[in-house]
Amino acid sequence: MEKLSVVIITLNEERNLGRCLESVLPLADEILVVDSCSTDRTAEIARSFGARVIEQPFLGHIEQKNFAAENATHNWVLSLDADEALTPELEDSIRKALAHPTFDAYKMNRLTNYCGKWVRHSGWYPDRKARLWDRRKGRWGGQNPHDKWELGSGDYGKLRGDLLHYSYYTLSEHLKQIEKFTEIAARASVREGKDCSVFKVIFGGCWKFIHSYVIKLGFLDGYTGFLVCSFSAYSSFAKYAKIRQYNRSDTR
Repeated sequence: MEKLSVVIITLNEERNLGRCLESVLPLADEILVVDSCSTDRTAEIARSFGARVIEQPFLGHIEQKNFAAENATHNWVLSLDADEALTPELEDSIRKALAHPTFDAYKMNRLTNYCGKWVRHSGWYPDRKARLWDRRKGRWGGQNPHDKWELGSGDYGKLRGDLLHYSYYTLSEHLKQIEKFTEIAARASVREGKDCSVFKVIFGGCWKFIHSYVIKLGFLDGYTGFLVCSFSAYSSFAKYAKIRQYNRSDTR
């Protein structure tokens, strides 16, 4: 069986990290936590599980995850966020994949818990993520803060089981994250020469809500689905409005 390095990037994750590490202990030959100088007990908790901790000031989501992968001991890497955890079914699927790898990277479904409720529609599930891979065959790419693993060539395998994602505990946390992520995304888009029309600013968020709530069946998630779809729409609006604003100002 291939040896596995579990890599996690963190910043003040004492609330979530223990759950994540406990779920990977049966699988991991190494646990590497790359911490962005946390001021809480994150590093202490990581070491209590036997993890190797590297302190690294935050480089950006893509850059930080590539740094973590490059510093892993083993070539097969399972990359998780601190607010994620494996189900027993996913753990078993990963073990089987490592015993006889037939792909260079594997995707898994991610199931998100939002303020205590599991979201099974709304465009948030199955939310497939490539998190298990041979680090020699690709790198993290995409656009900050929305990173993704990119294979140089070849196909992705699919694992059974869910990656549990404990996203937001309160609505206020979600709003703060929207502000942070739309700021990063908008400035990255402007640097790449992208702009937004008034039409897209006005109607982009509306379409996002219709797509998430109607086409992606968000209404089946009840009140939680309405919240998720509404905040997703607001996030789209905020990003597009910021892109247009920054293209017409000196604040870049």
